[in-house]
Amino acid sequence: MNRVGVLFGCGLTWLFVLASPAFSQGNRCADCHFANPTAPAADHLSDWNRSAHSRNNVGCEKCHGGDPSTFEPALAHRGVLNSANPSSPVNERNLSATCGACHAGAFVAFQKSRHYELITKGDFRVPGCTSCHGGMGSRSPSSPRALESECRQCHGPNGIAKRTELPEQARAMYEAIAESRNLLNVTNELISHVTDKTRRAQLEQAQQQAEVPLTEAVQAGHAFVFDALKERLSTARRRIEALLVQLANPQ
Repeated sequence: MNRVGVLFGCGLTWLFVLASPAFSQGNRCADCHFANPTAPAADHLSDWNRSAHSRNNVGCEKCHGGDPSTFEPALAHRGVLNSANPSSPVNERNLSATCGACHAGAFVAFQKSRHYELITKGDFRVPGCTSCHGGMGSRSPSSPRALESECRQCHGPNGIAKRTELPEQARAMYEAIAESRNLLNVTNELISHVTDKTRRAQLEQAQQQAEVPLTEAVQAGHAFVFDALKERLSTARRRIEALLVQLANPQ
């Protein structure tokens, strides 16, 4: 096929893609940046592509601004501000509020913390949303050990705020939350195989009662109130264990 034919074929392919419903519902910002190898922040884009934001079609404009309805660069980037700009939604001072627009529960809890107070005063050494969850929320955090390491940057022996017991406590609480979540996933799988409708409804209600304090424990974690986290987690664990006993001993 000659060069004209190749170009014509590619043009038809792009017209088909652009007209398809799947493409129109995608993230045009990401589509354009993926198609342009020289576009900045390639790692940031890849993180988004692997994140829950991508899976739920939460586009770049939700945090960065801009116009995702056009492929014209000047129009697409209109209103987008560099993160160093104090007015940018992703500036360190504003980032938690930007995340909180969707993650309201976590943001309300975080606002109660000393860390948030320091951020509002311009001290960006303290952790914010991206410290634990990454720029795209693609980690939560990646591991308990990573969380402990993050905490030690400030609360280690040479940190700006001693309290050297906190990093280890944070790691232990995160491990306990992860373990409880895994156990709830097990109960969910077991409940799905219960055929008796009445018993299944009872088990589902018990599972919901176990999920409530676990959610509250996570919110206490966002406020960095470890005593409340520990108490809520203990309640969740007792309810999960009681549910497992019910599942193991059908009446």
